[in-house]
Amino acid sequence: MTRGQKILWWLLLAFGTLLAITAGTALWAYQKLNGNIRTDHAAAEALDRDAARRPAAEPGEGRNILVIGHDRGSGTGNARSDTVLLLHLSGDGRRADAVHVPRDIVVDIPACRTAGGERSEAARDQFNWAFQHGGAACTILTFERLSGIRVDHHLVLGFDGFADVVDAVGGVEVELAEDERDPNVGHDLSAGRHLLDGERALAYARARVHVGDGSDLNRLQRQQHLLGLLHERITAQGTVTDPAQLYPLLKAVTSAITADPGLDSLDELHGLVKDVRAVPDGGVTFRTVPTVPHPTRPDRLALDTSPAGRLFAALRQDRALPRVA
Repeated sequence: MTRGQKILWWLLLAFGTLLAITAGTALWAYQKLNGNIRTDHAAAEALDRDAARRPAAEPGEGRNILVIGHDRGSGTGNARSDTVLLLHLSGDGRRADAVHVPRDIVVDIPACRTAGGERSEAARDQFNWAFQHGGAACTILTFERLSGIRVDHHLVLGFDGFADVVDAVGGVEVELAEDERDPNVGHDLSAGRHLLDGERALAYARARVHVGDGSDLNRLQRQQHLLGLLHERITAQGTVTDPAQLYPLLKAVTSAITADPGLDSLDELHGLVKDVRAVPDGGVTFRTVPTVPHPTRPDRLALDTSPAGRLFAALRQDRALPRVA
C-alpha cells in the first residue's frame, strides 16, 4: 500500500467521521454536526423508480459503497464527479477492497432522471459525465451497468467542503520545483514554498491540463499528495485533541457529506468506519479499474475488458481480488 493510497483511504472513508465520534463531543455539538449531514433523497427515489434496470444483489453479506467526490458549485461550469471509488466490505469482515474508477473511461451512460423530473438522453461518453446527467443516481446506474455490481450505499463528498477543511486547519503548505499555471481552474503559483488557503488548495487539486503530463492519473497523484499534507497538518497541530480547533474542522467535514438514507448519520458512518478499521492487517486491497488508451478518443480511456471482467466478477461474488499481472 503506497503512502498516497493510505491518504486517499483516510479522506474518502473516514473524512472526519471517526474524529467526530472519538473526540468526546458534547451532546449539543453532536446533534449539530449530525444535522450537517445531508440525506440524498433524490438519488434514493430515482434508484427506486429504476429498480428494474439495476443488477440483483448477490447472496451473502458483502457490502458495496460508492464514494463520489464531485465538483458541483466549483465555478467550473459543470457538476461532474471528480473521484469515484467503490468500497467493498466482505461478508466475513476480513477484506476491504477500494477500487478507483478513472473518470475518463468512455462508457455507456443510461438515460437518467434529471433534477427536473425528466430523463436525460442515453450517451456514450466519459464516466464522470454521468453525475452531470442525473446526479449520484446516474453515476450509480452507470457504474452498475459497467460492472454488474449492485451498489448498496453511497456517499457524496463536495469539493467545496474540502476547501473549508483546509481553511479550518489554517491552510496547507506546498513546495513547487517550478512555476505552475492552469487557467482552467484558477491555479497560478510560482516555484517555491506556498501556504495555500482553501480556495488555492482546491485549485491545486483540480489542476490537470497545464501541469505535469496532463493526465487524469497525474491529477490523482497531485490530489493524493495534497491530502497527505492536509493529514500531516491536522495531526501535527494536535487538532484532534483541542476542542477549539476540532469543532470547526468537524463542522467543515460533516457539511461536505451527502449520504443515502442508510448512511446519513454520525452513528451509521461511525459503524462503517469501525467495520473498515476491524479488517485485519493485509486485508485491505487497493485497485484501479483496468483500462487501456481509447482507440479513437485522444486522452480518454477504454475498459481493459478481460482483467476488468475478472475484477468485477470477484467483487460480485465476494471473493479475494485477482492478482495484478
